[in-house]
Amino acid sequence: MNQMKKEQMGFRPVRKMKQALDEETCVSLLEKNGTGTLALIGDGGFPYAVPVNYMYRGGCIYFHGTENGHKGDAIAKDARVSMCVIARDILLPEKYTTDFCSVIVFGEAASIADAAKKRRIIRAFAEKFCGGCLDGVEEEIDREWEILTVWELKIRHMSGKQGGEA
Repeated sequence: MNQMKKEQMGFRPVRKMKQALDEETCVSLLEKNGTGTLALIGDGGFPYAVPVNYMYRGGCIYFHGTENGHKGDAIAKDARVSMCVIARDILLPEKYTTDFCSVIVFGEAASIADAAKKRRIIRAFAEKFCGGCLDGVEEEIDREWEILTVWELKIRHMSGKQGGEA
């Protein structure tokens, strides 16, 4: 998507281009990290930002929860979301700045209806976050299955920024 089209859709370029990260670096940061802040349009039109564990795979971000919580209700009303992942944030008081690195994505989120795909994604979550403690994971998935919702965030725009290196 060209820059003019992105701006027409409301996606702004990084203002300080020398701090901008290329797409490959943004993807690498999304793959390496696992927690971000998901921003939604919440109750009464107020912004609602919530920390989530996530997984990046195949150009999409996956996260989970329950369909009837604040997050699920907000996505049901308006699927447009944004998510920020902060990969580094070190205070540099002597320089009046921080050494930071972050990625922001914009897109639409939808719950995964296909049971096989939902199970594959939630199993991949367990592998990412539990590593060697996978004994009993299938039983845990089965126990929570009925209330478990997995969302797929299809990325429409992504940008990253870093600065303030020591």
